[in-house]
Formats: sequence, structure tokens, C-alpha cells
Amino acid sequence: MTAACLTACDDPSMRVQNRYEVYGKAPLFPGGAETQTPAPGTVAQGDAAYDADLDTPPHLDAALLARGKERYEAICTPCHGHSGHGDGMIVQRGFPPPPSFHEDRLRVAPARYVVDVITKGYGVMYPYANRVAPRDRWAIAAYIRALQLSQGARVADVPGLAERLP
Repeated sequence: MTAACLTACDDPSMRVQNRYEVYGKAPLFPGGAETQTPAPGTVAQGDAAYDADLDTPPHLDAALLARGKERYEAICTPCHGHSGHGDGMIVQRGFPPPPSFHEDRLRVAPARYVVDVITKGYGVMYPYANRVAPRDRWAIAAYIRALQLSQGARVADVPGLAERLP
């Protein structure tokens, strides 16, 4: 019985099949080329859901901020530094410094701007679209907003803090 099963695995119809070579001729297709341009309006499988995640900001909560902190520290700190001033280790070794997140123009920029920069890149920063999931981009943007608030906070902004200070 085992011998019959093993000989059946050597069926050449499973190993040798008709196929086109890459950039080969294919008389079946228009223009005779195997490689075809996708039809207009074609969307790759999963792209519609991916774009929906990018277009819709997730609910802001502690878990999202924790995820943003984790992803920021793993991905952004080499250039932007831990506090977002643009003084990361790569910059200390000669790479051009990115703008500080604490500049007025970035403090008033919407979170969507940060998400777009992560997605498409800006200046010498290359795109992170294929490295950072859409939800994580929103999480990083939320964490950057928290960094901005923390670095610009005054004692009067924190309820009850003035009473606890000596």
C-alpha cells in the first residue's frame, strides 16, 4: 500500500504544468504579452479595508497611547529622540535633524498631518507605509500629541499639582 502511494507522488502532471515565462509571449492576451496592466479601478485584495483603517482615526484611549509610545520608541526615536525634539542618535551621528514636534506649526497641525507624513514621508524621511500599520500610525500621532502636551505643560495646567509641590 505504501509503495502505491509513493509512486503516485511521482506523477509528472503535478510537477510539469503549462505556464508562461515572466515577460514571455502569451497569444491568449491582448498585445501578446504575458504581463498585463491591471484594469482601471482595480484594487488589490485587502486595500479597501487598509484604506478604511487609514481614513478613520481609532478611539483615543490608554491602550492606543501605550501602543503609540511603544511604536514611537521603536521606530521614531532614532531620529526624533525620546522627547520629540529631533535629537535622536542618528542625528547625533551626523544625519540632518528633523523638525522638533514642539515647533508651533507642528503643535497646531492636525493628527492627520502626522499620519500622512508617516505614510508618505517628508523631506529626508522616507515613507513608512509598508512598515507601520494604519492603526499604529494613528497611535504614534496620538502619542506625539501627548509628547507635545507634556513638554509644553505648565503647573497651572495640571489640576492639584500646585498644592502638592513644596
